[in-house]
Amino acid sequence: MRLVFDDCVLDLDRRELFRASLAVATAPKVFDLLVYLAEHRERVVSRSDLIEAVWGGRIVSESTLASHINAVRTAVGDNGQQQRVIRTIARKGFRFVADVRNAGSWDGVGLPAAEPSRSVEISVVAPALPAKPSIAVLPFVNLSADPEQDYLADGVVEDVIAALSQYRWLFVVGRNSSFTYKARVVDVKQVSRELGVRYVLEGSWRKAKNRVRITAQLVDAATGELHWAGRFEGVLGDIFTLQDQITESVVGAIAPQLERAEIERTSRKTTENLDAYDYYLRGMSKLHHGTKQSIDQALPLFHKAIESDPDFASAYAMAAWCHCWRRVNRWTDCPLEMAEGARLARRAIELGKGDAVALTRSGHALAHLAGDLRAGIALLDKALELNPNLAAAWFLGAFLRLWHGETDSAIEYFAHAMRFSPLDPELYRMQAGMGAAHLFLGRFDAASSWAEKAFRDLPSFLLVAAVLAASHALAGRMAESRHAMDHLRQLDPKLRLSNLKYWLPIQRPENFAILMDGLRRAGLPE
Repeated sequence: MRLVFDDCVLDLDRRELFRASLAVATAPKVFDLLVYLAEHRERVVSRSDLIEAVWGGRIVSESTLASHINAVRTAVGDNGQQQRVIRTIARKGFRFVADVRNAGSWDGVGLPAAEPSRSVEISVVAPALPAKPSIAVLPFVNLSADPEQDYLADGVVEDVIAALSQYRWLFVVGRNSSFTYKARVVDVKQVSRELGVRYVLEGSWRKAKNRVRITAQLVDAATGELHWAGRFEGVLGDIFTLQDQITESVVGAIAPQLERAEIERTSRKTTENLDAYDYYLRGMSKLHHGTKQSIDQALPLFHKAIESDPDFASAYAMAAWCHCWRRVNRWTDCPLEMAEGARLARRAIELGKGDAVALTRSGHALAHLAGDLRAGIALLDKALELNPNLAAAWFLGAFLRLWHGETDSAIEYFAHAMRFSPLDPELYRMQAGMGAAHLFLGRFDAASSWAEKAFRDLPSFLLVAAVLAASHALAGRMAESRHAMDHLRQLDPKLRLSNLKYWLPIQRPENFAILMDGLRRAGLPE
């Protein structure tokens, strides 16, 4: 039995496909898929029909089915744009639409009975890894005795997928594809091949009485390397609140780990193989350190990212933020540099209206470089609408609220950022902000405690040195205050009480007066 269509002959008895007088080698399931579609060409064939007929009803991911359909189209000289032979029917399935005639023999079909000496190899090609980091979140295994608890674990996984999808720098496989692996024992490398991802998050869910414990791990599927593992516990009360808390904890933990893993992977690339995202990641690695030298190294890397991709909004934003950080630490007071930083920030906003990362950094930069706190706060609020799980939006928004005089609100924002991302590479910035907020509220012991934590990670942070000197002085610890003041003046010999108001955009007079009084007592010259 032979089916002739287009320039192809499908020999069902010999399980062979010929196109334009050439034998086309096909994988067994690709051939079976083509035969089933051709034999049922009078109707639309659903995805479940294909899975039942070709895979015997086994669980098959959407990406696996899609890659097989693509392989069939390639084998018969079709593609997803033309759809001359196989047409996709939206939300229904597929239909074989080419005209077909039956031929009992090779007579009249224009092809030799003997197998041609040449052949074309067609195989199912696994999805290629996206240019940006990619992850699949697999269904968590329910280790409880009660199978009814599946819906709780599935709800958490769905929320984690949704939350991660809000990071524009991250490619996240959709829920339907991830959940095809539910109740299956699979190797992460198989998942990586079938879904085209570099990272896999897998975990388990266990319930005992009214308590729930979730364990999760982030694995590099290509190498098998474990990048992170964590455990989260909660009490079953309001199930939606619990799911939100677990989702925040999981996403807050793994998002920085993904960035670290990508930075480490990029660092192993040779410079001639770097693309815009690679330059961006290398810049982020330097930016996290926060020293003058590292910022001086980060800025040209972000500019290289912009050169490679002139529409890369986050690269503009990070370049602007480098200028902002230089301004915050008084490494520059050059009007031209501040104008350049503001220009980069505005370009980032123009390009990245839906990019939470771009709005976060550019909004914070504009507040410092252009003096517009209200506009900066509005941009940070927009970033949080786009991605409520972005720790940087919380703590940089906290800083702007702090300078605006909303001290209690700033503390809540800082606390949320630290709870959300406790291992964040920018944790010292959050701690510094907490120190300044407690200083303004007259809690001098708490202020110095927070500032000491930040000091351990970044001694060159000018705000930290100032908070330490002022809080110790106002608490009457004059020896510690003088020591902190010595360090402050080493960092910035030109800082004076008279130019303090040009340094930080503190809007509330009472807050500025506390900082001024503390630094005066600590010995900062007029």
